[in-house]
Amino acid sequence: MGGILGCIQVDQSNVAIKETFGKFDEVLEPGCHCLPWFLGSQLAGHLSLRVQQLDVKCETKTKDNVFVNVVASIQYRALTEKASDAFYKLSNTKSQIQAYVFDVIRASVPRLNLDDAFEQKNEIARAVEDELEKAMSAYGYEIVQTLIVDIEPDERVKRAMNEINAAARLRVATNEKAEAEKILQIKRAEGEAEAKYLAGLGIARQRQAIVDGLRDSVLGFSENVPGTTAKDVLDMVLVTQYFDTMKEIGASSKSSAVFIPHGPGAIGDVTTQIREGFLQASAPC
Repeated sequence: MGGILGCIQVDQSNVAIKETFGKFDEVLEPGCHCLPWFLGSQLAGHLSLRVQQLDVKCETKTKDNVFVNVVASIQYRALTEKASDAFYKLSNTKSQIQAYVFDVIRASVPRLNLDDAFEQKNEIARAVEDELEKAMSAYGYEIVQTLIVDIEPDERVKRAMNEINAAARLRVATNEKAEAEKILQIKRAEGEAEAKYLAGLGIARQRQAIVDGLRDSVLGFSENVPGTTAKDVLDMVLVTQYFDTMKEIGASSKSSAVFIPHGPGAIGDVTTQIREGFLQASAPC
């Protein structure tokens, strides 16, 4: 019955184009409409008002002669108030948008180096959107958003970029390792210097204690045993130390030290050599 009376239904988010005897008449909003065919009214077609998306892949060359594939995502929709323009003025909307995207990308990317192209994706997308907005508004379309979703260089270029990045990171790691080894060597040297300094202080204090002990022994022995001289006391101390040393050497099973000459009679020679050394050291030059 509706077909006989010329009734049609226009769905939500769509409009219909009504013609009378082949001439545009009006835009029909969503709902039910009557088209009296006997009066020359007819339905020319429907137009969707939903946001549509078109992905465009464009190959171009950067300023540093690297070929890349730039993928742009265009979101657009027809305007209700310009539905007749959108329906009649363009026969292939997607091809028209694609042509404008190619034109802008191939005019923008060749002015940039590859690294700059990655960094300025938003600027490229803005340039594409501005150009599309000016061009497509005359045909009854609105550009909702433009995104540069990917910039893909040639596979060999990507491998080279990864190798450069890996080499740079390896160089930084090598420098850091060398710096750490340098600091470790400096700290080790400082520790050895400090250890030697403290060992020197210990040896000096040990020798001072030995000298003080010998002096006290000589003085005490001379006072308790009348008629003895400092030379006699020193000889006795040297003999005592000699026997203590031999005892320690003999007590060690792994000792390889040998005194030549090693007899007790050699103590006199040792004593004489030490005494002469002291005298020579204290003699005026």
